Amino acid sequence: MDLTDILVIVLTGIFLIVVLVPVVVLLWLYYRDINQTKHSVLRNFPVLGKMRYILEKIGPELRQYLYLNDNEGKPFTRRQYEDVVISAKYKHRLLGFGTERNYEEEGYYIRNSLFPKLEQEMRVDNEQKIQTKVYSIDDESLFRRKEHRESAEVNPFYLLEEDAVILGETTCKHPFKIKGLVGQSAMSYGSLGDRAITALSKGLGLAGGTWMNTGEGGLSQYHLAGGTDIMIQIGPGLFGVRTIDGEFSWEAFQKKCEIEQVKAFEIKLAQGAKTRGGHLDGAKVTPEIAEIRGLEPYRSIDSPNRFKEFGDPISMLHFIEKLRKVGGKPVGIKLVVGDVELQRLVAAMAETRMAPDFITVDGGEGGTGASYKELADAVGFPIHTALPIADDLLKKYGVRDRVKLIASGKLLSPDRIAIALAMGADLVNISRGFMMSVGCIQAMVCHTNRCPVGVATTDPSLQKALVVEEKAYRVCNYLLSLREGLYNLAAAAGIDSPTKFERRHIVYKDRYGKVHELDSLS
Repeated sequence: MDLTDILVIVLTGIFLIVVLVPVVVLLWLYYRDINQTKHSVLRNFPVLGKMRYILEKIGPELRQYLYLNDNEGKPFTRRQYEDVVISAKYKHRLLGFGTERNYEEEGYYIRNSLFPKLEQEMRVDNEQKIQTKVYSIDDESLFRRKEHRESAEVNPFYLLEEDAVILGETTCKHPFKIKGLVGQSAMSYGSLGDRAITALSKGLGLAGGTWMNTGEGGLSQYHLAGGTDIMIQIGPGLFGVRTIDGEFSWEAFQKKCEIEQVKAFEIKLAQGAKTRGGHLDGAKVTPEIAEIRGLEPYRSIDSPNRFKEFGDPISMLHFIEKLRKVGGKPVGIKLVVGDVELQRLVAAMAETRMAPDFITVDGGEGGTGASYKELADAVGFPIHTALPIADDLLKKYGVRDRVKLIASGKLLSPDRIAIALAMGADLVNISRGFMMSVGCIQAMVCHTNRCPVGVATTDPSLQKALVVEEKAYRVCNYLLSLREGLYNLAAAAGIDSPTKFERRHIVYKDRYGKVHELDSLS
C-alpha cells in the first residue's frame, strides 16, 4: 500500500465522519422529535425547533451582555453592577462626559446646598489609615487590558466618636458602637460558600467600623475569620442556638454571647424576598453544617413561618428582654413592613416600656438565596415606602429615641444609602453589593448550588474560582468607597456628617417634572 492509497483511506474516513455521521445524528433526532409527545414545536418542526430552546436557554446571557442597555436589567442594571465592581477593584467612582440617569423618569433627588461644606469642615475620622490593594490600568484597547495591582494607603472615613451610632446604649451591659453607617446584611454559610464568607469577613475586618450579619444559618468559623464585628441572626429554625430537638437553648445562646466578636443579635421575623419559613435538604446538612446549626447530619428540616417561643408583640418583647438580660448585648428584630400589626407592636413598646435595640426594615425588593416567585414579587412594601412608615410610627408613639432603624433593600450605592438615611434609617445593610465585590456576576442560580464564580455555592470545584486574598481587598475597597461617597453627598447637601441627613434633604420628582417634599407623599 503506497502513500496514495493511505491518503485515499484517510480522506474517506474524514468524509464519513464529517458528512455521514452528522446526517445520521440529524435523522435520529428527526425521528425522535417527530414521535415525542411533550413538545408541540418539535413535533411540527423536528430538529429545527431545537433552536428555539437553545436560544431560550441562552436568552438571559444574550440580553445581559448584548441587548440590554446600561440602565436596563433586573435586579440590578449593568451600570449598577459595574459601579460596584469598579469601586471594589480600582477604588474610584469617576465618570466622564455625563450621567446616564434618565431625568425624564420619576425618582428621588438629594437637595444640594448653595454653600456646601468644605473638606476641612467635615466631621470625619481619617486619622487611622487603611492598607489595601487596588488595581491600576496601564493600557487598554479593544482586545487587551494591561493592569497591575499595587498597595495603597487610604482613608477609612470613620464617624467621629461622638457621632458613632450605638446599639443598646442605655439597655445593655455591652452596647455596640459603630463608626461606619454601612454593614453586611444577613448571608448564611451554606447559602454562600466558605471562601465567600471568609473573604467578606476579612475585607470587612480590614475596613473596620462595620459589622457582618451571619444570616439565620448560624455562626461559623468563616464569619469569625477576619476579626470583624458580628451580628448573629436568629431565625424561627433557631439554628446555632437550639437543642437537637429544636427547642431554644439558653446554654448555646450564652456561649455565643461570650464570643468577643459577637456584638449583637437579630431576631428574624421576616425577610423581604422570603416572608416564610425555609426548607433545608438533608443532602446539604453535612457534618460541619449540622454542628454549626445544631442539627442531625443529612436529615432534612423545615423552618416554621414564625417563632413558637412567642406569638404576639407582648410575648416577643418579653423574650427580647430575657435575651438582653442573659447576654448583655443588643437585641433587635428584622421585619418586612406590610402588616397592620406593626402599629400594635410599636404601641406595645410604648405601653410596656420594652423595645428592641434596633429594627431592621427589609424592603420587599431584597435578595435571597432561594424564594418562591410570588413571595419575592408581591409580599411586603419596598424600602422607600416601608422606611418612612416605620420611622413615623416610632415617633408617633414616642419610642424612636430608644430604637435604631437599619434599612435594607438594594441600597448598594452612596446615593441610595443617603436617601435611606434621610428617610429615617440610622444604619444600612447591604448583601448583594458585597456579593458582587467578591465576584458575583448575577448568574441568578444562587438556589442551585451551581454558582459559576464560586460565591453562592459550597461545591469545592466551583469555589476554587474565588481567591480569598484577592476578594478580601475588593470588599474593603467597596465599603470604603461607599463611606467616602456618603461624605461627598453630605458635603454637597450642606451638612458635615452623613448622620445628619433628614427628609428635608431629599425630594421626589414625578413624571411631569413636579417636585414633592417627602412628607407630602405620606
